[in-house]
Amino acid sequence: MKHVCPPACPSRPSSCRVTALVSTITAAALLGACSSPSPEQGAKPGQDFVYLLERTQNWIETQVDKLPPMPRAADLLPFEVSATTNLQFAVDAASVSVGTDSVVRYTIVITSPRGARNVYYEGLRCETYEWRRYAAADDSGEQWDQGAANGWRRIENSQLNAYQAALYQDYMCANKMPQGKASSIVQNIRYKRIAASRYQ
Repeated sequence: MKHVCPPACPSRPSSCRVTALVSTITAAALLGACSSPSPEQGAKPGQDFVYLLERTQNWIETQVDKLPPMPRAADLLPFEVSATTNLQFAVDAASVSVGTDSVVRYTIVITSPRGARNVYYEGLRCETYEWRRYAAADDSGEQWDQGAANGWRRIENSQLNAYQAALYQDYMCANKMPQGKASSIVQNIRYKRIAASRYQ
């Protein structure tokens, strides 16, 4: 931009230079104001910038259309929940799966000292430390009853028979993710490779 000194200062070149500098600064400020986005064009007031990796993705659970066969005794893998409980817990190795939604699903068999059994088909969501039930064995013990299903619930650590916590912490999940493929999880339970021993 070419600046011409005003007639009032022909004998004071330094004054002309100051005037030119002020004109340049003023023009730059006006240009910056024109190029700044308006609230309608840019971010809305109070809206924070979110990095791509920090954006919350909408999680969608895979629909369970087919339930696994009822467990066979030969496929049951016992595991310890608490030294103070008299119940026995076992996972059906044939039922363990890891879905595309990162939910570990399994059939659990709980047996009382008198031989009574409760059988459930459940899932663990490693990311949120939650569990849910999809079905329970009916009175005959030969078919699933989906009327026993429930929604996602927080895993309870304080309960005497908190087997979901034991499965989550010892065998199925780590760092909010499944412990590998279903075959790896089955081997963890089969050979009692709990989290403490795996990372030593």
